Amino acid sequence: MTRLLGAVHRVALAAVRCGSRGLGMFYAVRRGRKAGVFRTWNECRAQVDRFPAARFKKFATEEEAWAFVRNSGSPGSTGQEDKLVQESQVRAGKRCREPLAAGAENGEPQAKHVKQAGEAAPPVGKDTFSYMGEYVVVYTDGCCSSNGRRRARAGIGVYWGPGHPLNVGIRLPGRQTNQRAEIHAACKAIEQARAQNISKLVLYTDSMFTINGITSWVQGWKENGWRTSAGKAVTNKEDFMELDRLVQGVDIQWMHVPGHSGFAGNEEADRLAREGAKQAEG
Repeated sequence: MTRLLGAVHRVALAAVRCGSRGLGMFYAVRRGRKAGVFRTWNECRAQVDRFPAARFKKFATEEEAWAFVRNSGSPGSTGQEDKLVQESQVRAGKRCREPLAAGAENGEPQAKHVKQAGEAAPPVGKDTFSYMGEYVVVYTDGCCSSNGRRRARAGIGVYWGPGHPLNVGIRLPGRQTNQRAEIHAACKAIEQARAQNISKLVLYTDSMFTINGITSWVQGWKENGWRTSAGKAVTNKEDFMELDRLVQGVDIQWMHVPGHSGFAGNEEADRLAREGAKQAEG
Protein backbone atom coordinates (compact mmCIF):
# COMPACT_ATOMS: atom_id res chain seq x y z
CA MET A 1 0.00 0.00 0.00
CA THR A 2 2.80 2.43 0.87
CA ARG A 3 4.50 1.68 -2.44
CA LEU A 4 1.21 2.33 -4.30
CA LEU A 5 0.59 5.62 -2.48
CA GLY A 6 4.13 6.70 -3.26
CA ALA A 7 3.61 6.00 -6.96
CA VAL A 8 0.33 7.95 -6.97
CA HIS A 9 2.05 10.85 -5.22
CA ARG A 10 4.83 10.92 -7.82
CA VAL A 11 2.34 10.88 -10.69
CA ALA A 12 0.29 13.63 -9.10
CA LEU A 13 3.40 15.73 -8.47
CA ALA A 14 4.51 15.29 -12.07
CA ALA A 15 1.07 16.35 -13.28
CA VAL A 16 1.17 19.45 -11.12
CA ARG A 17 4.59 20.36 -12.45
CA CYS A 18 3.51 19.73 -16.03
CA GLY A 19 0.33 21.71 -15.53
CA SER A 20 2.18 24.61 -14.01
CA ARG A 21 4.26 24.87 -17.16
CA GLY A 22 1.09 25.19 -19.20
CA LEU A 23 -0.38 27.97 -17.08
CA GLY A 24 0.17 31.64 -17.79
CA MET A 25 2.48 33.02 -20.44
CA PHE A 26 6.20 33.13 -21.12
CA TYR A 27 7.87 36.48 -21.76
CA ALA A 28 10.87 36.23 -24.06
CA VAL A 29 13.47 39.00 -24.09
CA ARG A 30 15.88 38.89 -27.00
CA ARG A 31 17.28 42.38 -26.52
CA GLY A 32 17.25 44.03 -23.11
CA ARG A 33 19.25 44.40 -19.94
CA LYS A 34 19.18 40.62 -19.63
CA ALA A 35 18.08 38.22 -22.36
CA GLY A 36 16.05 35.19 -21.39
CA VAL A 37 12.59 33.84 -20.67
CA PHE A 38 10.54 35.18 -17.76
CA ARG A 39 7.28 33.99 -16.22
CA THR A 40 5.83 37.37 -15.22
CA TRP A 41 5.38 40.68 -16.99
CA ASN A 42 7.05 42.54 -14.11
CA GLU A 43 10.23 40.49 -14.57
CA CYS A 44 10.15 41.12 -18.30
CA ARG A 45 9.46 44.81 -17.90
CA ALA A 46 12.48 45.22 -15.63
CA GLN A 47 14.66 44.09 -18.55
CA VAL A 48 13.08 46.18 -21.32
CA ASP A 49 11.65 49.31 -19.70
CA ARG A 50 13.41 52.32 -21.25
CA PHE A 51 15.97 50.04 -22.92
CA PRO A 52 16.72 51.35 -26.46
CA ALA A 53 15.13 49.21 -29.20
CA ALA A 54 14.20 46.45 -26.76
CA ARG A 55 12.91 43.28 -28.40
CA PHE A 56 10.51 41.09 -26.49
CA LYS A 57 7.41 39.01 -27.06
CA LYS A 58 4.85 36.91 -25.19
CA PHE A 59 4.40 33.20 -25.93
CA ALA A 60 2.12 30.42 -24.76
CA THR A 61 4.92 27.84 -24.47
CA GLU A 62 8.45 27.93 -23.11
CA GLU A 63 9.85 26.30 -26.26
CA GLU A 64 8.56 29.09 -28.48
CA ALA A 65 9.88 31.70 -26.07
CA TRP A 66 13.40 30.27 -26.08
CA ALA A 67 13.30 29.95 -29.88
CA PHE A 68 12.59 33.68 -30.06
CA VAL A 69 15.43 34.47 -27.65
CA ARG A 70 17.83 32.38 -29.76
CA ASN A 71 16.76 34.36 -32.82
CA SER A 72 15.50 31.27 -34.61
CA GLY A 73 11.89 32.39 -34.74
CA SER A 74 8.95 30.65 -33.15
CA PRO A 75 7.87 27.25 -34.51
CA GLY A 76 5.96 27.63 -37.75
CA SER A 77 6.79 31.32 -38.05
CA THR A 78 7.78 33.14 -41.20
CA GLY A 79 10.56 34.92 -39.35
CA GLN A 80 9.04 38.31 -40.09
CA GLU A 81 7.65 38.66 -36.61
CA ASP A 82 11.25 38.79 -35.46
CA LYS A 83 11.39 42.28 -36.93
CA LEU A 84 8.81 43.55 -34.48
CA VAL A 85 10.46 46.05 -32.21
CA GLN A 86 8.66 46.43 -28.94
CA GLU A 87 9.44 49.87 -27.62
CA SER A 88 10.17 50.36 -23.97
CA GLN A 89 7.34 51.77 -21.94
CA VAL A 90 7.20 55.39 -20.89
CA ARG A 91 5.28 57.37 -18.35
CA ALA A 92 1.75 58.32 -19.22
CA GLY A 93 1.49 61.81 -20.70
CA LYS A 94 -1.28 64.32 -20.41
CA ARG A 95 -4.17 64.72 -22.82
CA CYS A 96 -4.37 67.56 -25.29
CA ARG A 97 -4.12 70.91 -23.58
CA GLU A 98 -4.54 74.50 -24.68
CA PRO A 99 -1.68 75.42 -27.07
CA LEU A 100 1.48 76.40 -25.24
CA ALA A 101 4.40 78.53 -26.25
CA ALA A 102 7.09 76.95 -28.40
CA GLY A 103 9.69 74.98 -26.48
CA ALA A 104 9.68 72.10 -24.06
CA GLU A 105 6.39 71.10 -22.47
CA ASN A 106 6.93 70.13 -18.84
CA GLY A 107 10.34 68.81 -19.82
CA GLU A 108 8.88 66.67 -22.61
CA PRO A 109 10.94 66.59 -25.83
CA GLN A 110 9.29 68.22 -28.80
CA ALA A 111 7.92 66.07 -31.60
CA LYS A 112 10.34 65.43 -34.42
CA HIS A 113 9.56 65.11 -38.11
CA VAL A 114 6.27 66.95 -37.78
CA LYS A 115 5.06 67.48 -41.33
CA GLN A 116 2.50 70.01 -42.42
CA ALA A 117 -0.56 68.83 -44.32
CA GLY A 118 0.04 68.56 -48.03
CA GLU A 119 3.73 67.69 -47.82
CA ALA A 120 4.51 64.78 -50.09
CA ALA A 121 6.48 62.03 -48.36
CA PRO A 122 9.14 60.28 -50.45
CA PRO A 123 9.20 56.47 -50.59
CA VAL A 124 10.40 55.01 -47.30
CA GLY A 125 12.47 51.84 -47.00
CA LYS A 126 10.49 48.83 -45.78
CA ASP A 127 13.13 48.09 -43.16
CA THR A 128 12.35 51.38 -41.39
CA PHE A 129 8.95 50.11 -40.26
CA SER A 130 8.07 47.88 -37.31
CA TYR A 131 6.32 44.64 -38.19
CA MET A 132 3.94 42.18 -36.61
CA GLY A 133 4.29 39.23 -38.92
CA GLU A 134 3.62 40.61 -42.41
CA TYR A 135 1.75 43.63 -41.03
CA VAL A 136 3.30 47.08 -40.62
CA VAL A 137 2.58 48.63 -37.21
CA VAL A 138 1.35 52.21 -36.73
CA TYR A 139 -0.13 54.16 -33.82
CA THR A 140 -2.67 56.97 -34.22
CA ASP A 141 -4.26 59.41 -31.83
CA GLY A 142 -6.41 62.51 -31.88
CA CYS A 143 -6.93 65.16 -29.24
CA CYS A 144 -9.00 68.26 -28.72
CA SER A 145 -8.61 70.90 -26.06
CA SER A 146 -11.85 72.55 -24.93
CA ASN A 147 -13.74 69.81 -26.73
CA GLY A 148 -17.34 70.81 -27.42
CA ARG A 149 -16.66 74.47 -26.75
CA ARG A 150 -16.09 77.51 -28.91
CA ARG A 151 -12.30 77.63 -28.50
CA ALA A 152 -11.76 73.96 -29.26
CA ARG A 153 -8.49 73.09 -30.98
CA ALA A 154 -7.95 69.59 -32.33
CA GLY A 155 -4.91 67.80 -33.69
CA ILE A 156 -4.07 64.40 -35.14
CA GLY A 157 -0.95 62.32 -34.61
CA VAL A 158 0.45 59.35 -36.53
CA TYR A 159 3.49 57.51 -35.15
CA TRP A 160 5.42 54.89 -37.15
CA GLY A 161 8.49 54.63 -34.94
CA PRO A 162 11.37 56.60 -33.35
CA GLY A 163 12.44 59.40 -35.69
CA HIS A 164 10.46 57.93 -38.58
CA PRO A 165 10.06 60.30 -41.55
CA LEU A 166 6.35 59.55 -41.79
CA ASN A 167 5.59 60.62 -38.21
CA VAL A 168 3.13 63.47 -38.42
CA GLY A 169 1.33 65.90 -36.15
CA ILE A 170 -1.08 68.33 -37.81
CA ARG A 171 -4.06 70.50 -36.99
CA LEU A 172 -7.41 68.90 -37.73
CA PRO A 173 -9.20 70.82 -40.48
CA GLY A 174 -12.87 71.64 -40.16
CA ARG A 175 -15.02 70.99 -37.11
CA GLN A 176 -12.85 70.71 -34.02
CA THR A 177 -13.90 67.68 -31.97
CA ASN A 178 -12.08 64.82 -30.31
CA GLN A 179 -14.01 62.13 -32.19
CA ARG A 180 -13.25 63.71 -35.57
CA ALA A 181 -9.59 63.93 -34.60
CA GLU A 182 -9.47 60.23 -33.75
CA ILE A 183 -11.12 59.24 -37.03
CA HIS A 184 -8.92 61.48 -39.16
CA ALA A 185 -5.74 60.33 -37.42
CA ALA A 186 -6.60 56.81 -38.63
CA CYS A 187 -7.43 58.23 -42.08
CA LYS A 188 -4.03 59.91 -42.28
CA ALA A 189 -2.19 56.72 -41.31
CA ILE A 190 -4.02 54.67 -43.92
CA GLU A 191 -3.49 57.37 -46.53
CA GLN A 192 0.26 57.27 -45.80
CA ALA A 193 0.27 53.46 -45.91
CA ARG A 194 -1.41 53.42 -49.31
CA ALA A 195 1.12 55.94 -50.63
CA GLN A 196 3.90 53.58 -49.49
CA ASN A 197 2.17 50.56 -51.09
CA ILE A 198 1.56 49.01 -47.66
CA SER A 199 -1.38 46.62 -47.94
CA LYS A 200 -1.26 45.01 -44.49
CA LEU A 201 -1.51 47.26 -41.48
CA VAL A 202 -1.87 46.86 -37.72
CA LEU A 203 -3.39 50.12 -36.53
CA TYR A 204 -3.32 50.88 -32.81
CA THR A 205 -5.73 53.49 -31.47
CA ASP A 206 -7.20 54.25 -28.07
CA SER A 207 -10.53 55.17 -29.69
CA MET A 208 -13.08 52.37 -29.45
CA PHE A 209 -15.50 54.76 -31.15
CA THR A 210 -13.35 54.72 -34.28
CA ILE A 211 -12.84 50.95 -34.15
CA ASN A 212 -16.52 50.15 -33.59
CA GLY A 213 -17.55 52.67 -36.19
CA ILE A 214 -15.46 51.25 -39.03
CA THR A 215 -15.69 47.56 -38.10
CA SER A 216 -19.28 47.24 -36.87
CA TRP A 217 -21.47 50.27 -37.49
CA VAL A 218 -20.56 51.60 -40.95
CA GLN A 219 -22.14 48.76 -42.89
CA GLY A 220 -25.44 49.20 -41.07
CA TRP A 221 -25.33 52.95 -41.52
CA LYS A 222 -24.79 52.59 -45.25
CA GLU A 223 -27.66 50.11 -45.57
CA ASN A 224 -29.85 52.49 -43.56
CA GLY A 225 -29.04 55.58 -45.65
CA TRP A 226 -26.42 56.80 -43.20
CA ARG A 227 -28.85 56.85 -40.33
CA THR A 228 -28.51 55.20 -36.95
CA SER A 229 -30.77 52.37 -35.78
CA ALA A 230 -32.81 55.07 -34.04
CA GLY A 231 -33.34 56.84 -37.36
CA LYS A 232 -31.08 59.79 -36.57
CA ALA A 233 -28.50 61.14 -38.99
CA VAL A 234 -24.98 59.85 -38.31
CA THR A 235 -23.11 62.73 -36.67
CA ASN A 236 -19.73 61.93 -38.20
CA LYS A 237 -21.07 60.77 -41.56
CA GLU A 238 -18.51 62.52 -43.79
CA ASP A 239 -15.62 61.45 -41.57
CA PHE A 240 -16.60 57.78 -41.60
CA MET A 241 -17.30 57.95 -45.32
CA GLU A 242 -13.71 59.05 -45.84
CA LEU A 243 -12.37 56.34 -43.55
CA ASP A 244 -14.53 53.73 -45.26
CA ARG A 245 -13.16 54.82 -48.63
CA LEU A 246 -9.56 54.57 -47.48
CA VAL A 247 -9.82 51.10 -45.94
CA GLN A 248 -10.95 49.53 -49.20
CA GLY A 249 -8.25 47.17 -50.48
CA VAL A 250 -6.15 47.44 -47.32
CA ASP A 251 -5.99 44.56 -44.83
CA ILE A 252 -6.22 46.34 -41.49
CA GLN A 253 -6.07 44.78 -38.04
CA TRP A 254 -7.69 47.29 -35.70
CA MET A 255 -6.12 47.10 -32.25
CA HIS A 256 -7.33 48.95 -29.17
CA VAL A 257 -4.70 50.19 -26.76
CA PRO A 258 -5.73 51.89 -23.49
CA GLY A 259 -4.75 55.55 -23.57
CA HIS A 260 -2.01 56.68 -21.22
CA SER A 261 -1.24 53.24 -19.92
CA GLY A 262 2.48 53.24 -20.72
CA PHE A 263 2.51 52.18 -24.39
CA ALA A 264 5.26 54.22 -26.03
CA GLY A 265 3.61 54.25 -29.46
CA ASN A 266 0.35 55.59 -28.07
CA GLU A 267 2.15 58.21 -26.00
CA GLU A 268 4.13 59.40 -29.01
CA ALA A 269 1.02 59.57 -31.21
CA ASP A 270 -0.67 61.61 -28.48
CA ARG A 271 2.30 63.98 -28.30
CA LEU A 272 2.23 64.46 -32.05
CA ALA A 273 -1.50 65.16 -31.92
CA ARG A 274 -0.94 67.82 -29.27
CA GLU A 275 1.77 69.38 -31.41
CA GLY A 276 -0.68 69.46 -34.28
CA ALA A 277 -3.36 71.14 -32.16
CA LYS A 278 -0.98 74.04 -31.54
CA GLN A 279 -0.67 74.78 -35.25
CA ALA A 280 -2.78 77.33 -37.05
CA GLU A 281 -5.77 75.85 -38.82
CA GLY A 282 -5.05 75.43 -42.52
